[in-house]
Amino acid sequence: MQFSAIAAALPSKAVTRFDGVPFPLLASGKVREIFDLGDALLLVASDRLSAFDVILPDGIPGKGIVLTQMSNWWFEQTEKLITNHLLPDQPGEFLRRGLHDRDLQLRSMIVRKLTPLTIECVTRGYLIGSGWGSYQKTGGVCGIKLPAGLRQAERLPAPIFTPTTKAPKGEHDEPINDAEAAARVGAALYEKVKATSLALYQLGHERARAAGMILADTKFEFGTDAAGNLVLIDELLTPDSSRYWPADEYRVDCSPPSYDKQFVRDHLLALKWNQQPPAPHLPADVILRTQEKYLAALKNLLG
Repeated sequence: MQFSAIAAALPSKAVTRFDGVPFPLLASGKVREIFDLGDALLLVASDRLSAFDVILPDGIPGKGIVLTQMSNWWFEQTEKLITNHLLPDQPGEFLRRGLHDRDLQLRSMIVRKLTPLTIECVTRGYLIGSGWGSYQKTGGVCGIKLPAGLRQAERLPAPIFTPTTKAPKGEHDEPINDAEAAARVGAALYEKVKATSLALYQLGHERARAAGMILADTKFEFGTDAAGNLVLIDELLTPDSSRYWPADEYRVDCSPPSYDKQFVRDHLLALKWNQQPPAPHLPADVILRTQEKYLAALKNLLG
């Protein structure tokens, strides 16, 4: 789908609820709702925004559409590396199931029912965020020893795979090492997950670089089907699951500007909010600038 068509379809107000969907609601996350279609699942990305693990009272208009359309683009780019959860012919699936609302279609995926793995698959190519914090304390990340003297935001000698737990809603994911992750999913499957994650990151980094962006790190999610085959699920390489930097603004010894909700985090930190519910409302300019960042990342990729 062309970027201009996606941008033109964005709503003027954030869509945060889906009371009119005629299917049973299975789960509600920070951003997505999951509905039971019987033989499949309907994943709907809202415009909700969370910061510091708290859902904010104001969403970002069209954010769910951007996340879904960017994921769909990346699923197409990566389908030769690994099977994903999308059912073929998404437009046909929407019509067959009576889902005619255009906004709902643009922010939804109809996917296979699979068993999610019990780990989050974080892959890093640059030393930033919690990885930088860990490196300063231990000289490594998730038990992986790194060379001395690396600087904040520096590109790593090679990408690293740093899994975490998949915490229940309201709790934080915790870093784990290879042995702990393998114990959770099985050694053979873990090695496949690790190799696939690193291959996906490499492809994502190359495609993002060609679009003028740096993919610093990202989180993948996988599931298995009844036969035990590995399948890529959830969202893929979006600004919610990944850290993108403008390539022309990349610098070390700092946290480079990013295509995500950093404006929101900076605003909330300046308020001295205690990071507990209820969260404060966002001013209109912070909402607009955040929307512009999400759209800019999508435009870079789609052209």
